[in-house]
Amino acid sequence: MTQDDDVGLESLVRKRIRALRVAQGWSLEELAGRANLSQSSLSRIENGRRRLALDQLVTLARALDTTLDQLVETAADDVVTSPMIDGAHDRMRWSVKSDPGVSVLLQRMTEPPPDDPSRMRAHPGHEWMVVLSGTAILMLGHHRFRVETHQAAEFPTMMPHAIGAAESGPCEILGIFDRDARRGHQPDGGDGDTGSHA
Repeated sequence: MTQDDDVGLESLVRKRIRALRVAQGWSLEELAGRANLSQSSLSRIENGRRRLALDQLVTLARALDTTLDQLVETAADDVVTSPMIDGAHDRMRWSVKSDPGVSVLLQRMTEPPPDDPSRMRAHPGHEWMVVLSGTAILMLGHHRFRVETHQAAEFPTMMPHAIGAAESGPCEILGIFDRDARRGHQPDGGDGDTGSHA
C-alpha cells in the first residue's frame, strides 16, 4: 500500500465515521460520550486535524455499532461477477463474495413439484425465494402454497420441501440459499445445485 493509498483510506474512514454518526442522528457530543472521547477530539478526527489511532477506531466502531473491518474496508475492484450456467437445468448460480456460504440461484421451472412427501428433500439450512414471473407451487411437508409473481417465501429447509411450476405454465424464481441449504442441494462431492427443489 502506498502513502497515497494510506491517505485515501484515512479520508474514507473519517467520512464513514461522520456518515454513521449522522445516520444515527447523533451529535458530536453524543457520539463522543458513547466512545469516551472529548467532543473536540472527535471533531478533529472527523475533520482530519487529528491522527487516527487504532484504539480510537476500535472504540468508535463499537460505539457506532459496526466492526473495525467494516470501518476500514476498501472497495473491491471486482464488483461484477458472472454466473455459473447450467443449461441442462435452465438455471444460473452466483456466489456472494462478501459471504461465500451464500448462493443465489435463478431458475426457470416447467414441471410441477411432486405431491408425494417422500420425494421431497429435507436438509439443514434456510432458503428465501421470490417469483419473478409465472406462479410457483411451494410444497412444505403436507402444505401447498401458491407463490405468485413478485411474492416471496422463506422457510427452513429441514422441512421436506419442493418447488415447481403451477398448472398455468412455467415460472422463474430467484432463490437465496444459506451455506447449509446450498450444501443440501449439491450432488455428493460436487459444486453445482441439483434441481433442486424436488
